[in-house]
Amino acid sequence: MKQFVAFLLFICHYTAFSQNENIYEKPPIFPKCANMAIDSLQQCFDSHVFQHIKDNFKVPQNVIDEDYKGKIVVLFEVDTTGAFRVMYVDAMYDTLKQEAQRVFNLFPKITPATYSGRKTFRQYSIPIQIPIEDFKLSSSKNTQGVNKIEQQALATKQEFDSVNTTLKPYTNRALRSQLNIQFTHSDYARFDRVMNLVGTNSHTAQKPFLYEDVSKYYDFEVERKTLKKDAKTWAGKKIWNEHLVQIEGKDYWFTIDPIFDLQTGTDSEGGSTYNNTRGIWVQGGLGKKFNFYTTIFESQGRFADYVNRYIESIRASGSEPVVPGRGVSKRFKTDSYDYPAAEAYLSYSPAKFLNVQFGHGKNFIGDGYRSLILSDVTSPHPFLKLNTNFWKIKYTNTFMWMRDVRPEVKEDGAFLTKYIANHYLSWNVSKRLNLGFFESVLWTNSNNRGFDVNYLNPIIFYRAIEFETGQDAGNALLGASGKYKFNDNVNVYGQFILDEFSLGDVRAGNKSWKNKFGYQLGVKYYNAFNVDNLLLQLELNRVRPYTYSHNTIVLNYGHNNQPVAHLWGANFSEVILIGRYRKDRWFADARLIFGTRGFDVLDGTDNFNYGGNIYRVEGDRPADTGIEIGQGIKTKTFYGNLQAGYIINPASNLKLFTDITVRNFNPDINTAATFKNDTVWLNFGLRTDLFNWYFDN
Repeated sequence: MKQFVAFLLFICHYTAFSQNENIYEKPPIFPKCANMAIDSLQQCFDSHVFQHIKDNFKVPQNVIDEDYKGKIVVLFEVDTTGAFRVMYVDAMYDTLKQEAQRVFNLFPKITPATYSGRKTFRQYSIPIQIPIEDFKLSSSKNTQGVNKIEQQALATKQEFDSVNTTLKPYTNRALRSQLNIQFTHSDYARFDRVMNLVGTNSHTAQKPFLYEDVSKYYDFEVERKTLKKDAKTWAGKKIWNEHLVQIEGKDYWFTIDPIFDLQTGTDSEGGSTYNNTRGIWVQGGLGKKFNFYTTIFESQGRFADYVNRYIESIRASGSEPVVPGRGVSKRFKTDSYDYPAAEAYLSYSPAKFLNVQFGHGKNFIGDGYRSLILSDVTSPHPFLKLNTNFWKIKYTNTFMWMRDVRPEVKEDGAFLTKYIANHYLSWNVSKRLNLGFFESVLWTNSNNRGFDVNYLNPIIFYRAIEFETGQDAGNALLGASGKYKFNDNVNVYGQFILDEFSLGDVRAGNKSWKNKFGYQLGVKYYNAFNVDNLLLQLELNRVRPYTYSHNTIVLNYGHNNQPVAHLWGANFSEVILIGRYRKDRWFADARLIFGTRGFDVLDGTDNFNYGGNIYRVEGDRPADTGIEIGQGIKTKTFYGNLQAGYIINPASNLKLFTDITVRNFNPDINTAATFKNDTVWLNFGLRTDLFNWYFDN
């Protein structure tokens, strides 16, 4: 329909200004064409435009180096003053766009076009061939009175802007905006290497990334052009290449897409599985500094039996199941779950060095698959985030509103509100070394404390505030991270989280419960074994018992009965092997996870807290010393997942996929809650991939 409207607009334009139908119309006139016959004026104009471009256009060096052959399409106008004005440039490289703009800025003012003696404007579209030496001059006259420049304009597909009634193509401003790139580990792998090249001044721990930050190193527009399918129809373009709705004006743009996550599968333990998600996704921008995003999901699903058991184990106070990563749900039919969800945020950059976001969603800090500092495994929640970027520093403040949904902490029939304030400073010490420093404090609404304004100070040390308000008023965490780039293809990374520490107990070597800490070590190998786009990753995570928990029932590092950091809580050790590969629209991901975990017995005779469940109080521990990872019911776990698929539409990230999961859960003691089980889960689906699912619990 839009193409038809644009076509009618051009037809009206041509009808009004056709030389054959109205001899009183004249095209724009260069000084050297002033004395020529009317029939020759258009040809003379065309020739001068072509010659000016040929004489002044300089092919940028990066285009020459890459031996690029193609064309630039320039839509321009000669206005009523005789000035040349570029309306739109379509080219593979930004440097070509800039050069085209420069060349057109060199045009002198000429005599404008006239109709019945009155000045008017004229619009043209012209292709510029690269290399420029191949540029051919041609006659512009044809038997129907439509010059060849205008013929090219008619052939060029344009979007119609209903606000100012000019042709306005959609230029994908999202790819250069202050919007977040939807955080999925698989998709982030495609630009992870270029963000980690030796010498780049990037900060890769604070996620999600902004398009504006990543586009400095990775050309999303070239990627879209490379993946673009040659679709001729409106439906074909919407299915394969474009957003369902994409509208752009001078100071605004927005897109609308449907959301699907339709899956069917079979589980060796529980039978058939499915997921049925429908939703809508809206994003856009107003001006250059303000962007917005929202997604609304309506979902029903039944998962593999081990996932369903986990959902039931973290029920809310009214026995509502909690779907991990999504939130409180309700039962659907007899064996499924209905779990609506919504995420949204506003993004504003008042200055070049500052971005402010306020919304309902999730954040992540770290370079690994897991994070011991702040992860996205929990449900969406309200947050306020400030990213300050200058010199070699990126400083992130995140304020979050969390909930404890257990019946024992309910207040006046409502879920307990918890607050978390984080500081994370990332410093590029050199072109190879990055260091990060983290501090966090969590407190509740006890004694009508509410959100303590003391923590709004973006640079103060939280521990000092804790002493002012009372040491038991909150739960403070400290952390550090690091990354070292050996070369462009290999880097190592790590994290350290400290909840509590007793130097005297460390010296005594008695393995005190007070030494609550964890660490992560990892390595990434890009273009592994000289295979382009193959990423291999090895990661070790170890967290001691009782880390993230507290001596009060409410001050744990959790939300909606899920951990805020690592999915497994505490009291575990794991090794992760990951491989990711992408070729054009095809992708494949593989994960192998080997772990040792410690679970509580809870059989009526042994109700001690062995340190894995962060929601239990530390006072229930069985001993003060001799605390080791895996204590309690020691459980060996294995998780393997292989997923492969095809990206149907890069604009909406719609994927067709299949995956297989193999899981082995082997405790040394079987209880009603912790028992040996093996799973093989085969799944097929069509998904708009916007967030991470973590089924490796």
